[in-house]
Amino acid sequence: MAESNISHPAGIDVEAIRAAARNLEDGPVTAGYQGDRVAVIKMLNDALATELVCVMRYKRHYYTVSGRENAGIKAEFLEHAQEEQEHADWLAERIVQLNGDPDFNPATLLARSHAEYDASEDVQSMVRANLIAERVAIESYRQMIAQIGESDPTSRQLLIKIMAVEEEHADDMRDLLDAHG
Repeated sequence: MAESNISHPAGIDVEAIRAAARNLEDGPVTAGYQGDRVAVIKMLNDALATELVCVMRYKRHYYTVSGRENAGIKAEFLEHAQEEQEHADWLAERIVQLNGDPDFNPATLLARSHAEYDASEDVQSMVRANLIAERVAIESYRQMIAQIGESDPTSRQLLIKIMAVEEEHADDMRDLLDAHG
């Protein structure tokens, strides 16, 4: 069938589609990618650092909280640590998709993280520190989503997905703070 006989829906850029078939070494990043790849990778690496610090904070709280009366809080800390690790994995995967290198360097982790580590000893302080960190993460993700706009729909959707879980975490921590305050 001759190419001139092929019907294409209005607005489809056939040349861009053909160009996507070239430059295979770029993986999923096609010529049509509209984002500032370097800036997006930096944002995602900072988010990765934040998630890794959150994993460590929640794990520290999980292992140091004690007492039968705190079993529910302990379980919540572990669940959140696992979910934050999942977020870190998603972010690292997206960075690689954008032909970047995920930055797991422990020497710069805290400097790049939006959230802080916490070594509180009492449960109330742990819950409060986690609520603060979740609120910081939510605002960070909101700002990253706004900066990316429509230029990188995949990264935007990933950040929205993570932010929704961070909002659930903040809600959980607020409930624990209210229940034990």
